[in-house]
Amino acid sequence: MSQGYNTKLGIWLMIATTFVFAIQDGISRHLASEYNTLMVVMIRYWFFASFVIVLSMRHAGGLRAAAQTAQPVLQSVRGILLAAEICVMVYAFTLVGLIESLAIFTVYPLLVAALSGPILKEPVGWRRWAAILVGFVGVLIILQPSAGVFDPAAIVPFCSALMFAFYALLTRYAAKKDTAATSFFWTGVVGAVFMTIVGIWSWEPMIPADQFWMGCLCLTGVLGHFLLIKCYEVAEASAVQPFAYLQFVFVSIIGLIVFGEVLRSNVALGAVIIVMAGLFTFWRERVQSR
Repeated sequence: MSQGYNTKLGIWLMIATTFVFAIQDGISRHLASEYNTLMVVMIRYWFFASFVIVLSMRHAGGLRAAAQTAQPVLQSVRGILLAAEICVMVYAFTLVGLIESLAIFTVYPLLVAALSGPILKEPVGWRRWAAILVGFVGVLIILQPSAGVFDPAAIVPFCSALMFAFYALLTRYAAKKDTAATSFFWTGVVGAVFMTIVGIWSWEPMIPADQFWMGCLCLTGVLGHFLLIKCYEVAEASAVQPFAYLQFVFVSIIGLIVFGEVLRSNVALGAVIIVMAGLFTFWRERVQSR
């Protein structure tokens, strides 16, 4: 274990983070099934931006230091892209369900690995390319394009994974000049502004019960990001990142019990293949970085 790190605590914090985010996904699925997706994500972003601003005020230099960047266009594109990706993913929940959406979304680390070469000029060896291809075989197993049961709606969560992969790559690029605190600030504030512009026109009155769930959604969003920040404070990202895949397990349980979804055998098999390929890719990156 690296000096100054508590890997065991970091792992437990990552597990707690994935559990909270899974609950957030379940609540998002419920609310987006009853109300416009844009409104749901907009309100969620208002609370997220408030959390980001409060967090920035507590750091050295306050808001001015957090907002200072030499690449405002890049940071704005990042914020807008993440907000749009969340809208696409939440909409996917209403189309194909939690389980299948998350199963397909787990391919995003492989998309990051595949795109890091042409976009960031990072070397991608044949082993990682092989893992990427295996991962896409897993996606095909989930989608079943040749079995006569292919649902075009399943493309929506794949688009979400692709958008998140681009967001992750832009975050890496932004990190060359900006701190993580600055990127976090711009992500929350720009995302909230963007969602307000596109979502305010979709405002709908909520019944009291759903107002409660909306409050829970906002709280889980803030709690999840707080736990994630603490996780990376106490442990190296390379040690805890593999446990992020547990979100699919927790989401599957919620989908099965709460929403009566079915975990089809091809989805389970495809998800396992994607996760294993993703873990191998992550391990290869860790080996090369050493």
